Amino acid sequence: MNNIKKLDKSHIVVTSLDENDGIAYWHSKTPEERLQALELNRSLVYGYGEHPPRLQRFLEVVDQPWSS
Repeated sequence: MNNIKKLDKSHIVVTSLDENDGIAYWHSKTPEERLQALELNRSLVYGYGEHPPRLQRFLEVVDQPWSS
C-alpha cells in the first residue's frame, strides 16, 4: 500500500542564486523563449487550462452631470 516514491537526488543541482547570473541567463535566450517562459509562469500561477482568463477591467468611464 506504500506508493510513495523516493526522490532521485542524482538529478538535483544545488547552486547559488546570484542576480547577475539570472540576467545573463535571460539575455542568452531569444525573445520567443522569454515569452514562452513568461506564459508558463503565468499558467502556473493562475492555473488556467484551455481558455485563459481575461484581464480584469479596473477603469470605468463615467459621464459627469457638469461635463456637458
